[in-house]
Amino acid sequence: MSELCGNIHSIETCGTVDGPGIRFVVFLQGCPMRCLYCHNPDTWEVGINRENYTSSQILEKYDSVKEFCKGGITVTGGEPLVQADFVTELFKKAKEKNIHTALDTSGILFSPDKTEYLKYTDLVLLDIKHIDDEEHKKLTGHSNKNILAFAKYLYDINKPAWIRHVVVTGLNDKEEYLKKLGEFIGTLHNVKALDVLPYHDMAIPKYENLGIDYPLKGVAPLTKEDAIKARDIIISAIKKTRGS
Repeated sequence: MSELCGNIHSIETCGTVDGPGIRFVVFLQGCPMRCLYCHNPDTWEVGINRENYTSSQILEKYDSVKEFCKGGITVTGGEPLVQADFVTELFKKAKEKNIHTALDTSGILFSPDKTEYLKYTDLVLLDIKHIDDEEHKKLTGHSNKNILAFAKYLYDINKPAWIRHVVVTGLNDKEEYLKKLGEFIGTLHNVKALDVLPYHDMAIPKYENLGIDYPLKGVAPLTKEDAIKARDIIISAIKKTRGS
């Protein structure tokens, strides 16, 4: 049986923010989301001619640096579930070699009828962009209903998850939104960590090079202090929901 080819945007070795430990990070091409703060607009287009690798070729690359990437392999994007079959094949082979696997996803393409990739996924890094559905549509162009359904599904199957949330001034930094997010996360006892990330505008040169208007011109990057305050609000709501 022939192997699938993944459409790969790029590969990063020694990644430190994409799961536990130092990791080998595979960025897949293609994403249906159009997040206003996206810092990788060059990953959006599906089917663009990037580098193609089979899962075996990816693992060969991993083997060449595994002494430095002992945390395991993370697949991200773009949106990795655009290429769910490839992710499944890659992670299945990785687990045969006892390699820790992490999936960094928005969950937008979740389908309860197609979850085979989760059999071979040790950890899901789930990005929740906005807890309010209408505001989520403004921020990403999509509803968050499928994303929250994915989060609940991960809880139902007891799949370890980390929640990631980028905080943007004027978009999702209201206390009511942060509390509501914390209350939701508080119902998910499979969540092992929370990353609250401050919005930055370092992607502006990428947009300029691609000839794309940057949607958040004039929006100031969030300070580290404000990110900590936002995280404290979310954590407080989690604890209150859990009665701790």
